[in-house]
Formats: sequence, structure tokens, C-alpha cells
Amino acid sequence: MNAVHEHEFEAAPGLPEPLPAGERVLWQGAPEWRTLATQVFHVRGVALYLLVMLALQASAGVTTTAAAYWQGLAVSGVLALVAWGVLCWWAWLSARTTLYTLTNKRVVMRIGIVLTLTLNLPLRRLAGAAVRPGANGVGDLSLTLAGDDRMGWLHLWPHARAWRLKQPEPSLRGVADVQRVARLLQQAWRVANPDVVASLGEQPEASPSGDAQQPTVVMS
Repeated sequence: MNAVHEHEFEAAPGLPEPLPAGERVLWQGAPEWRTLATQVFHVRGVALYLLVMLALQASAGVTTTAAAYWQGLAVSGVLALVAWGVLCWWAWLSARTTLYTLTNKRVVMRIGIVLTLTLNLPLRRLAGAAVRPGANGVGDLSLTLAGDDRMGWLHLWPHARAWRLKQPEPSLRGVADVQRVARLLQQAWRVANPDVVASLGEQPEASPSGDAQQPTVVMS
């Protein structure tokens, strides 16, 4: 796995260098920021928590003067709104600075707000993938690395599958029409790994299970 830090000039959007001969872009996309905000930054849960805190403060009643009571409540409300707004802004900025690219040879993830990191994930180094569909066809596509390849969860976040801390999985978060992207990935992986496909034989896609993150790409 290769990583390129802080490149200021791209040969093409999302690509730090020109594609080699024979490699072509199959798909490019960025996270839907609203999905990122709700699914990764949990802005709805945070909003509920802040409202509960304000309600508890309001229910405490007047302990000094009415003016001080309303002033304190107003200050708390403004601070809560600012905190929630910063969280939404962070989600928007994360989506704006992210670009996912699928070629017939690899998956490229340009991520990072302050320090840009470009991850090159060759299809031959991927062992599997799983899709988590959501509303309106927007969902997550998580990638399982083959062998002993590992990546730091903190380096990937928020582009990492939730709760996979021991073996972090790079994830394309909030992708529109995620099922179509998963099919493109599966087709590209099969072409890039003919020896593995031949040894496995033709296998159907995994059927849905009780896991919310359902395997959809056979790569192992």
C-alpha cells in the first residue's frame, strides 16, 4: 500500500500522478456530506443531547434573578448551537476535501482536511469488500486488506468502517448509488485477479445476513 502526503498539485482530480498505460478510471465520487454528518459525526444524536442539557438547565429554575437565569440559558443555547454547527461544518469539509477513485487496477482515496493523504489500494491487495446500503441508494463500501496489510484507524477516520479497530477497513463513506459502485469494484477485482478467480470458481454474491454490513463482493 502506498501513501502520498501533502501533494499540492494533482495530475488529475484525486490522482497524485498520471495513470500508467493501460489503467483507466472507472468511477469517481465523494461522500454525501449530509450522510457523513448523520452516520459518522452523529449530528442528530449530538443535537438531542444538547437539547436535553438545555432542558435540564431550564428546569433548574431561577436561582438568582430572572435576568441572570435567561442570560445563562441564552449563553448555553448559543454555545450549543455553535458546537453543533462546527460539527456539521467538519462533516461538510471532510466531504469536500475527499475524492474516491476506482480504476481497473486500484482504489485511490484522497482524504484529509489539513494534511492530505492519498491512499493507493491495489485491487490485487484486497481480500474482500462489504456494502452497507442506506437511504436513497447512498451507503458505505468497506474494503478488507489481504494478508498482513494494516492501516491505522486514526489515519483513516472518518473513512474507516465503524468498530473495526483491531483490523481497520478503509471505507468509501456516503457514496451515492453504492450498489452500482460495488458491482464495478467486483468486476474490476475479478479482472485484476484472474488466478484467484480461477482457483475459486464462479461463486454467487453472498446472500443477505443479519449483519447490517452485508458482504457483496467475493474476493477471497
